[in-house]
Order: sequence, then C-alpha cells, then structure tokens
Amino acid sequence: MLYLVPTPIGNLADMTFRAVAILKSVDTILAEDTRTSGVLLKHYEISKPLQSYHQHNEHQITPRLVASMQAGQTMALLTDAGTPGISDPAFLLVRECIRSGIRVECLPGATAFVPALICSGLPTDSFCFEGFLPLKKGRHTLLSALAQEKRTIIFYESPMRLVKSLEQFMTYFGEDRSCSVSREISKKFEETVRGSLKEVHEHFAAKGVKGEIVIVIAGAEH
Repeated sequence: MLYLVPTPIGNLADMTFRAVAILKSVDTILAEDTRTSGVLLKHYEISKPLQSYHQHNEHQITPRLVASMQAGQTMALLTDAGTPGISDPAFLLVRECIRSGIRVECLPGATAFVPALICSGLPTDSFCFEGFLPLKKGRHTLLSALAQEKRTIIFYESPMRLVKSLEQFMTYFGEDRSCSVSREISKKFEETVRGSLKEVHEHFAAKGVKGEIVIVIAGAEH
C-alpha cells in the first residue's frame, strides 16, 4: 500500500495526528529530500527507513518501489512541504501503483494554494491552479491564453522570480487586474499583499523577497 502524506508548509504544528500515526506504521518513508523530512520526523519521534524519491530519480526507481509494495511493503510518500503531487513528485508512482493493483490513499492536509486563495479576497467558487510557469518554452503561449481566463488564477513562484513574473502579468493581464501575493504561509513572517498588479509589483520591487510564494490573480471580466 502507498500513503501520500501531506506535511506542514511552515509551522510544524500543522501536522495531523493521523499523518503522524501513518508515518509510524509504514515500513518505508519516501522523501523528496531526506534532510528536510528528517527534521520533521525527528520532531515527531518517527524512526523509519528513509529513501529519496524526487524528480531526478523517480523514473529509475519507481518499478522497484512498486515491486516492493506488491511483495507486501507499505510505504508513505512525503514532499518537502505540502501535499505530494501538487507541484511535487507523486503522479508517476501513483499511476504505476494503480496499474499494478496497489491501494493508494492520500491523507488530507496542507496545500499552500488553498489558504492563499481563501485569504486573497478574490472569487473562490471557480479557479484554475497553474503551479509554476514554464521558465522559457511555452511561457508566452500560456500567459496569452490565460489573459482571457475568467476564473481566478493561482500560481506558485520563487522569491527570486516574483518581481519579474509580476511585470509579465502586468503586460499580459493589464496593470489594473486585482491580485494577491502570499508568502511564508503559517510561518512567523507570513504576509499577504493585495491590490492591483501594479500596486503589488511596486510593493515587492521596493523590498527583498523571501519565502515560498503563492500568486492569486482575478480572472478576466466577463
């Protein structure tokens, strides 16, 4: 069996009781970064074999992991923060487990874009999650298409690329489009900045940016 276990996106206290119990019960824990997950596991006194599972080795080791689960092992998959499969590795392993008749269960838990969306003040009844934009190839095509998207749009971004991305959003969506940028969600210096794309860009262009970023942008007007 495979469990997908969400982990805190900041505050370690956001771990659920069930997630801790599952991690203590499995045979092996698969981690995107064993050092990052090791801190979390030590905090909750979880001692289980750890194995790296990330985008650079998933194609190579997935068949072996599936074979181990077919032989009776139970595994849990963690990413550095949040829910596995949301802009993090998981899809390939889940797909192969399902194809091989292995039970897969995803625990509910932290996902960064949900609190960012709800706190944005923008419509939450219908939205599209785009994750990280392509760095080069396909970026223009995607942004051109999204300029006409009527649903609220959600992106992830790194702090070093935030200001540049906001500049591009102004070019494609217009300076007056409403948006919200959340960073350091659930951490000590959590911040949400709301306003037009121009106003939010000016805010972050004038200061250094740290932490994980979620950008929420209003859809095009009907």
